[in-house]
Amino acid sequence: MDEIAILVASFLFGYYSILVVKSFDVYLYELKTETMVGQVVSTMPKVKVNDIQIYYEVYGAGFPLLMITGLSANVDWWDPRIIQDLSKKFKITMFDNRGAGRTDISNKRYTIKLFAEDTAGLMDALRISRAHVFGISMGGMITQELALNYPEKVEKLVLCSTNCGGTKSVLASAEVMRLLMADGSALSPEDIVRMTMPLLLTEDFIKGNPDFVELEVQQMLRAPISNEAFMRQVNAIMTFDSYSRLSQIRAPTLILHGKRDILVPPENGSILAKAIPNAKLVYFENSAHGLIEEVDKMIHVLLNFLTES
Repeated sequence: MDEIAILVASFLFGYYSILVVKSFDVYLYELKTETMVGQVVSTMPKVKVNDIQIYYEVYGAGFPLLMITGLSANVDWWDPRIIQDLSKKFKITMFDNRGAGRTDISNKRYTIKLFAEDTAGLMDALRISRAHVFGISMGGMITQELALNYPEKVEKLVLCSTNCGGTKSVLASAEVMRLLMADGSALSPEDIVRMTMPLLLTEDFIKGNPDFVELEVQQMLRAPISNEAFMRQVNAIMTFDSYSRLSQIRAPTLILHGKRDILVPPENGSILAKAIPNAKLVYFENSAHGLIEEVDKMIHVLLNFLTES
C-alpha cells in the first residue's frame, strides 16, 4: 500500500487534534486561535514493554486515565481541549501504539490482543495498577480486549466510535468504501487527504471551520505511519472479534458514538451497548467519527461518567 492509501485509511480509525510540536516541547493550543491554554510539557521518554520501546506522554494529576488512539494514530492526534479538561481531574497517560508514531514496529504478528498486552505492560512499567481506559475506534477495540483479559486493571471503560469486529459489526456503506478505495494514483497525498475530509467531518463543520480543517490537513501530512506498520495494524483490525465475549465485561462502560459517523456506522454503538452488561450509550446527533462537532458536550458526558461514584 502506498503513502496515499495510508493517508486515506489513517483517518478511518484516528482521532483529531492540533498539537503544535516545536523542538522537544509540546504546546497545547486552542483549535481556532494561537492562544496558549497549557504550560509547556516536556515530552516523555520511551519505556521497554514486551519486545518494543513505547513512547508515552503524561499530563495532570489524580486517578490514572489511559487514552488509546486508533489506526495509524499517535499522541499528537488527540484534541488538546480533551487533554486540557481531562487533565484537570485525572493523570492522563497517552501513548503511541505498536508501529505508530515514535513507538517501535517489531516483527511480531499484530493483533488487537497484542496491543492490549502492550497496554497492560505499559501500565506495569509505569506502576499504574488500575485506571480508567478511554479508546477511540481501533483504540476502542484495544480497550475491549484489555477489559476482557486484564479486568483487574480497568476501573471504568469508555468506548468511542468503535465496534466489536467480526460478523456482528456494521461496516461502512458501499458508497463510502468506493470513495475510500478510489484510485488516487494521479493525486498528491494532500489532495487525497482533502478529498477524505467529508468522510470524517460533517459538511456543516467543514464549511464553518476552515482553519481547523487546514490545520488538520497539515497535521495528517506531518508524520504518516510506515507502510509496513500500517498493514500490520490493519491485519489486527481484520482479525478482531469480541462479540461473543462482551458479556464478560464487568467494568462500568460508557459508549460514545456520532449519529453522523459514516466510517464506523452508529449502529455499532447499539450493538456494543446491548452486549455489554449495564453499558451506557450516548449518541451525538450532529457528530461524525471523531465527535469533534460536539467536543464540549462529549467532554461533559465523559467527565460526568468518570467522576460519578
